[in-house]
Amino acid sequence: MQHVNSWRDVAAATGAADRAAAEEGVRHAYRTAGLAEPGQIVWAQSPRAAVGIVEKLADAGRSVREEVRTRPWAEERRRMYDELGPAGWSALWSATGAQLWETTAALAERIRSGVVADLAPRPEDEGAVRLVLLDAVLGQHDAAWLAAFDGRGDRLTGLAEVARNAGWWWPYENAVVISERPQVLHRDEAGRLDHGEGPALAYGDGFALYAWRGMPVPAAFLEELASLTPHRIREEENAELRRVMLEYYGYDRYLTESGARPVHRDETGILWRIALDGDEDVVMVEVVNSTPEPDGTHRTYWLRVPPATRTAKEGVAWTFGLEGAAYAPVRQT
Repeated sequence: MQHVNSWRDVAAATGAADRAAAEEGVRHAYRTAGLAEPGQIVWAQSPRAAVGIVEKLADAGRSVREEVRTRPWAEERRRMYDELGPAGWSALWSATGAQLWETTAALAERIRSGVVADLAPRPEDEGAVRLVLLDAVLGQHDAAWLAAFDGRGDRLTGLAEVARNAGWWWPYENAVVISERPQVLHRDEAGRLDHGEGPALAYGDGFALYAWRGMPVPAAFLEELASLTPHRIREEENAELRRVMLEYYGYDRYLTESGARPVHRDETGILWRIALDGDEDVVMVEVVNSTPEPDGTHRTYWLRVPPATRTAKEGVAWTFGLEGAAYAPVRQT
C-alpha cells in the first residue's frame, strides 16, 4: 500500500513542477517508444494555456500519444494479465489503481470541462478544443493506472517520471507541451472538489474551478455565501444552487431564522418542513440527545429525512432503517 499512497500524493500534488525531471521523463518515454526525442519542449501554466499553445504550434507533427502512452500501457496490461491470470490481475487492480481511479478520473473530467467552457464559449467551437484534449497524456492524473504497474518493470518509467513531476502533457513528433501542476487543490472527505471561500482548483495563470461538495458553482456565487439570508435563499431559482446555499447556511439556522413552523411533534422529536419552489421539500427532525454533555446540557441534532415523512417518529425510525411502527427504543441516545 505504500506505493499506492505515494501515487495518491502524486495525483493531489500542487506547486511548481520539477521541469528538468519532467523533461527527462518525456525524453525517456520517447526513447522507450522508439521515437526520436522531441526537438522542442514548451511549458504552459495550465491545461487551458497548453491547449492554446498546441493550437498555435507550427511544425509539431502528428500526435504520438498512441506510441508514447496508449500502446505501452496496453502491452504492459496484457503482460501482467497473462502473468497473473484474470483473478490475479483483478486483485492487483483492486489493491492499487482502483483505490485512486474514481476521484482522479472525476477530477480530470472536471478539468476537461473547465477548459472547454473557458475556450469554447459557443457550442460550435467545442469540437476543436475537445480534439486537442484527446491528445493529452494526463501526467499526475494518470496516477491510478501507473500505481498498478509500479515496481513491475521499467517500460513505463518515462511516463511515471513525468507524472511525478508535472501535470498534463501533449506529445507530438517534433514538440511537446507540458502543463504545470495546480497551485491550489481543495477536496472534501469523499475526494470531490470542495471549497467555500475561493477556487477548489487553481493554476498559476488564473484557470480555476469552483465547487461545493463536488458540485460546480460560479465564482460569484461563492462570494455571496458569507452574506446569505433566508430571503436570498428563497429567491434563488436554481434548485441545485439553493441546496448548496442551505447546506452552507445550515438547515437548523435557516429553520430558526426563516420563521418555519413545526408540522408534528412526539416523544422522539419535532418534524419540520421547508417548502421550496421547483424542488422537493426539505424535511428534518429535531431531536435532543438524552445523554448529557459533560457540562450537563443536552445537544440538539437535525436529521434530514425523506420528503414524504409525516411524523417525527417515522423520520427518526427511517435513520435506523426501520418503519415508524417498529421503532421503540428503550433509551434514546
